Amino acid sequence: MNPDTPLQLLGGISAREFMRDYWQKKPLLVRQAFPDFESPIDPDELAGLALEEEVESRIVLEHGAHPWELRRGPFNEETFAELPEKDWTLLVQAVDQFVPEVAELLEQFRFLPSWRIDDVMISFAAPGGSVGPHFDNYDVFLLQGHGQRNWKVGQMCNSDSPLLPHADLRILAEFEQSGEWTL
Repeated sequence: MNPDTPLQLLGGISAREFMRDYWQKKPLLVRQAFPDFESPIDPDELAGLALEEEVESRIVLEHGAHPWELRRGPFNEETFAELPEKDWTLLVQAVDQFVPEVAELLEQFRFLPSWRIDDVMISFAAPGGSVGPHFDNYDVFLLQGHGQRNWKVGQMCNSDSPLLPHADLRILAEFEQSGEWTL
């Protein structure tokens, strides 16, 4: 792949420009990065994966037994039946290892060094669902497949950024919003 070739995935900029101007520096929103994208897995199939012993999954409830309650899978069908109508998110790790069509998505990111690519995590959020204002210790590409979601980005963070006291989640104590999009 020529690093100077414009890529639709990157909004028409080249991999070289992306790595120079955006990677680990600032967010980039690309609408229609995958034109006519249809998710290779639907929410029910994702929930089905979360029932499996060998699959790492989590549910984050904003208003659970305590603020930002984290539950770890595997789950059972009753877990999903008992969830509230809103304000929760299901996260499933390494879906690319279980669904070949999801693994195929990684081919679009081969402009990155292979050691930079970990896995494809897929989430499903009920209305109002969130994992809270946080930062990741790695770079992420977010691809929205279903529904509508409000996305917010904030300040640059590091290991010294103040966090709320929470044993399992790294929720920022202070979030300085710098951008917001409804997709």
